Amino acid sequence: MSSWLQGREQALKLSTLSTGDSVYRYYKSIVIPFEQPRKVASTAIVNGGYREDLTAVFNNDCNPGAGMACVMRAPTYQEHMRLITEEIGLDPATTAGMGTAASMENVAIHTQSYESLTVTAIVTGGVEVNGGRAGDPADYFQPIDKNSIEKPGTINIILVIDADLPPGILNRALVTCTEAKTAALQELMAGSNYSTGLATGSGTDQTIVIANPQSALYLESAGKHSKLGELIGRTVLPAVKEALYKQTGLSPRQQHSMLRRIKRYGITEESLWQVYTESSEKTLLKPKFMDALYQLDGDNYLVTYAASYVHLLDELQWELLSGVEVRQAGNELLTAAAAKYRMEAPVITGTGVDSCLKAWHTLILAIVRKKLAEQARC
Repeated sequence: MSSWLQGREQALKLSTLSTGDSVYRYYKSIVIPFEQPRKVASTAIVNGGYREDLTAVFNNDCNPGAGMACVMRAPTYQEHMRLITEEIGLDPATTAGMGTAASMENVAIHTQSYESLTVTAIVTGGVEVNGGRAGDPADYFQPIDKNSIEKPGTINIILVIDADLPPGILNRALVTCTEAKTAALQELMAGSNYSTGLATGSGTDQTIVIANPQSALYLESAGKHSKLGELIGRTVLPAVKEALYKQTGLSPRQQHSMLRRIKRYGITEESLWQVYTESSEKTLLKPKFMDALYQLDGDNYLVTYAASYVHLLDELQWELLSGVEVRQAGNELLTAAAAKYRMEAPVITGTGVDSCLKAWHTLILAIVRKKLAEQARC
């Protein structure tokens, strides 16, 4: 038994890795004490970078409780993490740790092997609060509260590669790992909270990649053309999806929603309600409006049309389609959607995003009004 475990009866062993190291859940953390020297490349603020002298790594849940903000317990993040490391029972000088507000009970562990190569991804995460896209507007240079930790929403990944890699290839594995995380978000169509784009990660993502110098297998490639790169993708991508589902429910089923698909372009329940109240003569209680809207939210036709409509806007933003082309295709989608509800379709008059959004707003409100009128007659 590892010396780290002495006196830690509450430590729950989750997995034994092919490297011989074990994965434990203890003290609101996922902990991996090393049985032998490892090569580690990480983005951890404390003991990050490339290291060959680490004795353990961990991922810690800093959330003190439901609805409560994560608060640092020391003047600096480094000191905060040192306290956590000591309480876990690890050496702060030789341990790399990550922090998050995601629950360690929602961890996802995926393993793939090919011949003598084994790769394991251990992931926690969420993107509902601070998921963003590379290049989004940021405010990091503005003053922030030193006693607070970043918003919950971090995707933290520990990637274990049971092979020996030179330092540069270990860093390349980190890049491939990041690409796989982004691919998972793209497949879920997770939107940025700071722009109209799709999220490529959260603003506080952290990654630790571990290689095994004791292995007889020595690899000098971790890109997408290599088997190692393939296994990184096949472990990280599904592990990210599973972790996001466990933490926040983000999944294909949850994304089968007209409102979630168009949200990143600013059309929300609240915006629809505001436009409705400004344009309607009769007074209607908000809960009744929302009930009618939510009944339409998962409609197969509306979700399909919304997904296609939003992608047209993306193509326009990326300059892959012209405004004229998007207007023509958008009007065809509006006509098809309106026909399903036997009503007149709104028309996109301009060639910009705003004109397209105004037309979609008009369509959805017209469908809601019709549904409310049908309910009133019943």
